[in-house]
Amino acid sequence: MFDYTARPDLLAGRIILVTGAGRGIGAAAAKAFAANGATVLLLGKTEANLEQVYDAIEAAGGPQPAVIPFNLETALPHQYDELAAMIEREFGRLDGLLNNASIVGPRTPMEQLSGDNFMRVMQVNVNATFMLTSTLLPVLRLSPDASVVFTSSSVGRKGRAYWGAYGVSKFATEGMMQTLADELDGTHVRANSINPGATRTDMRAQAYPGESPMNNPAPEEIMPLYLYLLGPDSAGVNGKALDAQ
Repeated sequence: MFDYTARPDLLAGRIILVTGAGRGIGAAAAKAFAANGATVLLLGKTEANLEQVYDAIEAAGGPQPAVIPFNLETALPHQYDELAAMIEREFGRLDGLLNNASIVGPRTPMEQLSGDNFMRVMQVNVNATFMLTSTLLPVLRLSPDASVVFTSSSVGRKGRAYWGAYGVSKFATEGMMQTLADELDGTHVRANSINPGATRTDMRAQAYPGESPMNNPAPEEIMPLYLYLLGPDSAGVNGKALDAQ
């Protein structure tokens, strides 16, 4: 695991948006950020899941989060603009953006991967991530110390057979992070990527149906790197591709 211990008030006063916040790593990150003082904006497509995370944060005594139902697969450009305007109006700035939401798509040879499936994965994992990040950058610039974190994968750093659209989308994610980080160099906004590694999530189970999930750490166990990158201790860290495990 990434060696870092967050102090309890690490994220006090910070406003952090988490995509895919209803389940898995996104839900764990949202709860961890709130436990360390952040006001978390929970973005996802399934409101019931977001409400559960909201309730868990409230029950744990964290700052009141916000639920933002938003479908990254179907959202239109004006909806991203409206989201950015709402965040600026309600919160005044954004201190962190965790681009966590992704879909795996079919694990199949390229030859057998349909165009529809390829484009669906790219829409959620690449196009929507770009739209959200680019639209929210002006709101992130209103923060004295803002962090954008992209979620990558080992198959986005070295191509592997049968990872199809997902692997390609994660290569694109790394490229997006590097390009943005270079553009942000010397500013008070930074961009980095996290490869979570094998983690006990529904997505992992979908990709590896024969694997025993208990062999992998729970999402809560890989949070040190997430807390580090979304907090002030990583100021000056920019353009890095990091591993949570």
